[in-house]
Amino acid sequence: MSDEPLQLPHNRNNAVTRGVWRGRDGLIHKVLTHRRTDAPARWASSAEPRFWNYWRREADVYVSGLPERLGLGAPKLAELRELPDGDLELVLEDVPGTHGGDLTLEDIAAVAFAAGRAQGAEPQPSEPWLSRGFLADYSTTRPADFSLLEDERAWALPLIARHFPPDLREALVRLHRNRERLLTVMARLPRTVCHLDVWPNNVIRRPDGTVVLLDWAFTGDGAVGEDAGNLVPDSFFDWPLRPGFAEHLPDLATEAYLEGLRAAGWSGDPRTAVLGIRASAVKYDWLMPWCLRAALDDSHRAYGSGEAVDPDVRYEARAAGLAICARWADEAVELADALGL
Repeated sequence: MSDEPLQLPHNRNNAVTRGVWRGRDGLIHKVLTHRRTDAPARWASSAEPRFWNYWRREADVYVSGLPERLGLGAPKLAELRELPDGDLELVLEDVPGTHGGDLTLEDIAAVAFAAGRAQGAEPQPSEPWLSRGFLADYSTTRPADFSLLEDERAWALPLIARHFPPDLREALVRLHRNRERLLTVMARLPRTVCHLDVWPNNVIRRPDGTVVLLDWAFTGDGAVGEDAGNLVPDSFFDWPLRPGFAEHLPDLATEAYLEGLRAAGWSGDPRTAVLGIRASAVKYDWLMPWCLRAALDDSHRAYGSGEAVDPDVRYEARAAGLAICARWADEAVELADALGL
């Protein structure tokens, strides 16, 4: 082990995080702060417990034992330290296992099953610091220039034309036009406690197969299916496209989530869970304009770290993830009509 703490990758834009590192003690240290003023406005922290970016929510999650009560894996909390400046330091287990871009189709299906089993149980917790309105607040505050969806110059760029054919463009424009409808549908679906940031970088699968979720900062009220619906497209956006993922992951994760609900004895209409998975695609309505802007500016950076990435590798994967979002959004509208929502 190195004599110096090792800084770990994290979203440096988020104002609630001062730093994450692996300490000389072999544990993970994460400092939550309410004092940062250098973050983008869209990542500003809040002292309001129901706000999606409430600064101390993750500490409340660990102290309350919420993951264990939900039946979900989380790192063990070794210590919570209140620092002299009022910030909070979480000292957490360094969980061994498979993580991030190394997760397989089987691993991601196991995550979906674990989420379904947790969210199908009754009753669900109702702590006062659980977030409310996350999906609408988060997805509609990304500073995207939606006029680019009608910009022929942007769509004609070779990088975009190689990865986004005309039929996908049309479907993504429909996704944007249906945004308010999809957000309304998500708000009307059965409620559950969601992690609200389930993606491969927040997942570790232990050698024994147990699923562990990291970064509980957004946890709160969500629609049944919402976590599984985020997990699938977000398994594409920040990694090279892997064989079989686009073809198999959407159906594999959907069925695994439904199996988890059944295992918990959930008695709801499975079509509403499928609708929650499909309609959650609205979260990424802003991503296509971001891709168009990055292509116009020829600026291609990794999420969080800001390191340069290969644009063709990035856009092949993002096109696959956005194609799933676009298809799911169309399916959600049809299913919502059928269910009268």
